[in-house]
Amino acid sequence: MTIFDVAIGALTGGSAELSQYRGNVVLVVNVASRCGLTPQYAGLEQLYTTYRDRGLVILGVPSNQFAAQEPGTADDIAQFCSVNYGVTFPLTQKIDVNGPGRHPLYQELVGEGEPIEWNFEKILVGPDGTIEARFEPGTEPQDEALVAAIEKLLPPSDHPAAAHDPTQG
Repeated sequence: MTIFDVAIGALTGGSAELSQYRGNVVLVVNVASRCGLTPQYAGLEQLYTTYRDRGLVILGVPSNQFAAQEPGTADDIAQFCSVNYGVTFPLTQKIDVNGPGRHPLYQELVGEGEPIEWNFEKILVGPDGTIEARFEPGTEPQDEALVAAIEKLLPPSDHPAAAHDPTQG
């Protein structure tokens, strides 16, 4: 089993259909709109815009587990992300990423490993569902190590698979 087999809702309702991202590189980020790291949304959107045509998916996963910094409803979160940061990458329903109520997505991502430290922790998943790297919350989306890890997993820009954007059907 991998994250591509996990059922999770989309922020705006219905299923997030993680299976559609199988074969893509996925950067899973637990997000919050009232955190000192919230401006990372802009960098995540830039990263997504830069690499989505080569197969990168950024999956934002709202969680209210860290100092109650994501208290809003799904509509509040969607509006905040759109209006303030122009977010176009997919967002899931709000979930727990730690503790006894940890969502199965995060069971797959961290298993029995270290719990999620804070908002905006980043977990890089390879096209086959393998967990490739984990980056602490303070790691900016344009950090050299993060970008290098993503680029290593993506096909070259002149490769036919590079034109596949799973969010566009």
